[in-house]
Amino acid sequence: MQRLGLSQRLAQLLRNRLVRQNLVLFFGGLVAGIGGFVYHAIAGRVLGPATYGQVAFLIAVYSVGTGPALILIVVLARYTAMLNARSDPGVRSLLARTVRLIAIPCLLFILVTTLFARPIAAFEHLGSTIPILILGFSIALIWQVAIPRGILQGLQRFTALSLNLSLELIIRTVVVVLLLRAGYAVSGAMAAVLVGLAFVFCLGLYSLRDHFRGTATRVRLRVMAGFSLTAAAGIIGVQILYNQDVILAEHYLNSHDGGIYGGLNKIGTILFFLTLSVSQVLFPRVVEAVAKDEHPGRILLWSAGILTALGAGALLVFAVVPWLVVGVLFGPSFGDAIPLVFPVGVIGLALSLDNLLVQFFMAVHDRVFVPILAFGVVVEGTLIFLFHAPVGQVVMDVLVALVRLLLLLSIFCYVLLPMLLPESVIEREPALP
Repeated sequence: MQRLGLSQRLAQLLRNRLVRQNLVLFFGGLVAGIGGFVYHAIAGRVLGPATYGQVAFLIAVYSVGTGPALILIVVLARYTAMLNARSDPGVRSLLARTVRLIAIPCLLFILVTTLFARPIAAFEHLGSTIPILILGFSIALIWQVAIPRGILQGLQRFTALSLNLSLELIIRTVVVVLLLRAGYAVSGAMAAVLVGLAFVFCLGLYSLRDHFRGTATRVRLRVMAGFSLTAAAGIIGVQILYNQDVILAEHYLNSHDGGIYGGLNKIGTILFFLTLSVSQVLFPRVVEAVAKDEHPGRILLWSAGILTALGAGALLVFAVVPWLVVGVLFGPSFGDAIPLVFPVGVIGLALSLDNLLVQFFMAVHDRVFVPILAFGVVVEGTLIFLFHAPVGQVVMDVLVALVRLLLLLSIFCYVLLPMLLPESVIEREPALP
């Protein structure tokens, strides 16, 4: 049997649907990630440290406000994938009813933000309440943006989703340049966020325009209630895993070491977000496979392989030129972080694989992973509480916790796979009181 050459193997690999979907979403996420860094770099250089600090605070609050949007994306992606698997024309109903339903908390949040804009501005020493008002509208709008994004993910329209993710940051970056040049400072930086969100919300609706025609079956939103809790547990648990170590390190370490660890954490999360597209592709594919009585194990293995390959490329850079990674991102004052760049890269890879398995369990709606994930969160916090002398010890604490969590999740996944049936993804509508 003739062995295939490298080019032939590559062509064969690119014909794999899962690989193509991952590449499409990977490049969209990569552009979005670069856009995020460029946005902050431009704002920091133009505004200077003191004024940029106000933008950083507002963006941090905005990031917290995106939490419900992440949960909504997962919930809608799973329900849409089930509709798609059984060729149910209910997407238009799902889109319209969800937009109306989410509009209620959006309006309430805008009202609350308007009422408290003045005291918030005074607390953070902002010269105007306008940036706070823009922040309120931006958080409310990202909840709406999550609706078409979740449906696109469930329909496996990854090209449209990739374009939606990347164009948000491209538009934001272009607009922030124009507004800062016009002298709008903090308000301009936040208005750029709002403009980017408004553009991709309209783009998301346009991407789903084919579902606006023809007949549509009415969907029952109550069936998503149970999974919403599972999705919230999974997403919040993973977020705690890559945030609580920074909080605890800042508490237990001195100011210099705390800053060094904060930089290391950001380097590790680069690898996590670089490979996030793999779990985004995996999620609807697994829902579809189980709903059609097709075994999802192969999808999971392929996804883990793709994620590991992407992560290995980043780890190679971390191992060969750690000084360059630190220098480009944080400058010479973070030189103490150089020896620990590779270990935090491994942490980023372990976190990515943990998240991949959590996404898999959410896709099949198996809740047993929740106490396992909670155990991992507690172990990570406890290890840092007990052993936190130098920065390297905190790095080792997090690495041990995440690798052990990965081992436990992998064992449970191995036990669960043979038991998966189409009934696993069917949601029961809660009984009315």
